[in-house]
Amino acid sequence: MSSPIDVTLFFNFRSPYCYLASKTLWPIVDDYDVNLVWKPVGGWDLRSSPERAQKKIPIARQDLARFARRLNVPVTPPPKETEPTLAGQLSLFAEEKGVLRAFITEVMAAEWGEGKNIGDPEVLLEVGASIGLDRDEMKSVLRDEKYLDQLQANAKEAEDLGVVGVPTFVIGDQIFWGQDRIDFVLEELEMLTSSATKD
Repeated sequence: MSSPIDVTLFFNFRSPYCYLASKTLWPIVDDYDVNLVWKPVGGWDLRSSPERAQKKIPIARQDLARFARRLNVPVTPPPKETEPTLAGQLSLFAEEKGVLRAFITEVMAAEWGEGKNIGDPEVLLEVGASIGLDRDEMKSVLRDEKYLDQLQANAKEAEDLGVVGVPTFVIGDQIFWGQDRIDFVLEELEMLTSSATKD
């Protein structure tokens, strides 16, 4: 029996394209024998610089609206000052507790579907509690430097691999940047699965 295929996912909760990916990436794990290697980052890591982001916002919002119509998902952009680092930290905890998928989908829905500021700990605590995470444990996580250190290590790993944005999926030496590349990820998995079956 072949081993699961590692699919590494670099993700920043502030990215509108990660919001779109949160709606469409799940066939990767549902339809294939995959080990999803979760690599969240925080702050401005794997995003455009603040100056460039400011210039990109009008075009990115148009782009987001087009994809959202295609996917039939709501879009209400969060406040511009929204900071994603706390969400990244808590996502590592959610992974430990076995509810990473629910955390990703619910946090992104709150941020980009409802326009909430996920930089506000209370927003994250509310979302986390809704999927069964303990509030006191979450508060401890937000004060625990090891989770922040992991985000920074993930950003360094992305830099070393040549990853330039989010979401990015990595399978072996293949890098797939963007939520609109998920079909290519699925094609790669299909090819690898077929090859393993023949062997």
